[in-house]
Amino acid sequence: MAGPIRVTVHPPSPSGGRRVRVDGEILGLAYNVTDVAEFLRRAGLEIDPADVAQLPWIDWRGVGPEHWGPEA
Repeated sequence: MAGPIRVTVHPPSPSGGRRVRVDGEILGLAYNVTDVAEFLRRAGLEIDPADVAQLPWIDWRGVGPEHWGPEA
């Protein structure tokens, strides 16, 4: 990898779930931190789901890792 990985977890969609983008590529719609960890695994990183919320290189947009449902 040329540099540090960039991970963005977008705000919850109106129907629930959050888009996950890794280095500019959308990998899918996550419904929990386990889904985020799976997307990172597919991108070549083995991350324990329990650690996902504390990783400083994940940009949680709008709300933190405890929110996955539709916006109020």
